[in-house]
Amino acid sequence: MKTTTLLAALTLGVADLVQGHYIFQQFGVGSTKFAVYQHIRKNTNQNSPVTSLSSPDLRCNVGGNSGASTTVASVKAGDAFTFRTDQAVYHQGPISLYMSKAPGSVQDYDGSGDWFKIYDWGPSFSGGNPTWPLRSDYTYNIPKCIPNGEYLLRIQSLAIHNPGSTPQWYVSCAQVNVTGGGNAKPSPTVKIPGAFKATDPGYTANIYNNFKSYTVPGPSPFSC
Repeated sequence: MKTTTLLAALTLGVADLVQGHYIFQQFGVGSTKFAVYQHIRKNTNQNSPVTSLSSPDLRCNVGGNSGASTTVASVKAGDAFTFRTDQAVYHQGPISLYMSKAPGSVQDYDGSGDWFKIYDWGPSFSGGNPTWPLRSDYTYNIPKCIPNGEYLLRIQSLAIHNPGSTPQWYVSCAQVNVTGGGNAKPSPTVKIPGAFKATDPGYTANIYNNFKSYTVPGPSPFSC
């Protein structure tokens, strides 16, 4: 009986752990909602997070090093785009968007070049109680002034829900071809890995103890 009870408890615990995870698996442009993993590099770790700050998997997730089998979405500079999850983002922490211009075909690009951030969703402290943007879809716009070309468009959820434990990164990359852009040179730029450090206040924050302000890790967002 004790063994059966223990196994049941462990099974429930594993189920809860998996249920608490999520993956950005669907992309859209404007009102068009593409099929699951259409234009998004398919990861090979299901909905598990990346936890190493030094791993190239931090770019486009485990299995996302190549986009050879992933199609490329056409987007106009200024277009709205949306990332959707398999289930609503469950863990507290910021959501950020990054882009990296491929030197040629984005399908052959491993993301080792320069990245620039275009947006952060952080906590709101209105009303005295912090609230996080926990939902299943995140929409923003391609910057109007960036040069034409093929890019990796990356979304990350940094889960800091368990202070004292290693934070978790939930990451996906879409492949896009931007047209109708400008000639701006986005800055600041960073390398991934390398953009985030274990000493970043936004990485080590305790969201349950005197939590009154927050700085999202990484560079400041670029805007036209």
